[in-house]
Amino acid sequence: MTLDEKYNLLREIIKSLNKVIVAYSGGVDSTFLLKSAVDTLGAENVLACIGMSPSLAKSQYNRAIECAGLIGAKIEEVEVGEIRDSEYSANNPDRCFHCKTHLYSVLKDITKRKGFSGVVCGSNYDDMDDFRPGNKAADIYEVRSPLVEAKITKNDIREMSRKLNLPTADIPASPCLASRVTYGLEITEQRLKQIEQAEDFLRSLGLSEFRVRHHDTIARIEVRPEELHIVTSESNRDIIVEKLKSIGFKYVTLDLQGFRSGSLNEMLSENQKQDSL
Repeated sequence: MTLDEKYNLLREIIKSLNKVIVAYSGGVDSTFLLKSAVDTLGAENVLACIGMSPSLAKSQYNRAIECAGLIGAKIEEVEVGEIRDSEYSANNPDRCFHCKTHLYSVLKDITKRKGFSGVVCGSNYDDMDDFRPGNKAADIYEVRSPLVEAKITKNDIREMSRKLNLPTADIPASPCLASRVTYGLEITEQRLKQIEQAEDFLRSLGLSEFRVRHHDTIARIEVRPEELHIVTSESNRDIIVEKLKSIGFKYVTLDLQGFRSGSLNEMLSENQKQDSL
C-alpha cells in the first residue's frame, strides 16, 4: 500500500470507532494517532488520556501537553499507581504487562463512565516484531491498535507527521524511564528520578538520542557513535562523572556498543521472552 492508502485506511478504522480514548504519551506514535483521531472524529469525540506516573519524565509530560494543545485535543491526566504493585516493581521481564494492565484498566473504566466506545493505543506495525509484553494487556482489555491494523510503520508515522506539521515527527523514541532499569532490580521512585536527572543533564550537553541504563550503583551510558566525542571530551567527561555521582551512582560507564533501543532485553533468553508474552 502507498502512504496515502495506509492513511486513508487508518482514518476508516478510526471512523468506525465513533468516539474514542487515546492512550497518549506525547511520543511520536501516540501524537500522530491523536492528531489522526481528532481530524477524523472531531475533538469532541476524542479524549487523550495520559498516565501520570514516576516513570513519565517531566520533559515528556510537558511535550505531551504542548502537542495536545496544538492538535486541539482534550486531555485528561489519570493516576496509574503501578509503582505500588509489587509485580510491577519487581521488574521482571513482564514488567510492561503489569504497567499496561494498570493503565488500560483505568482507561476502560473511563470509557464506561463517559460514554466512549473504546480505547486505542499508538502501537505501530514494527512493534509486532519486538518484545512487547504490554500487547498482552491490550488484548485483555480490548484496546485497539489502529496503526497496526493499517500496517503503518515507524518510518510511515514520521513521514506522515511531517506532512501534518507535527513537532514530534523527528524526535527520538521516548519509552518510559522504567525501561532503563536492569531486570531484577526493583523499580523505585528514587531510581527513576536518578535516571531522569542524569538524562536531563546529558541532554543539556547536546546529546540527541541516548540512554542512561540503571544497574544499581552503575550508570551505563549509551550514545550514538557520532556523538561519542561529546561524552568523552576531557571537559565533559569530568562533569558527567561528577553530576551522576552526585545523584547517587558510584560508577559511571560508557557502553562502547553505543545506543540501541531495548538493549536490556539482550540479557533475556528466548524462553524468558516467551514466558512473558
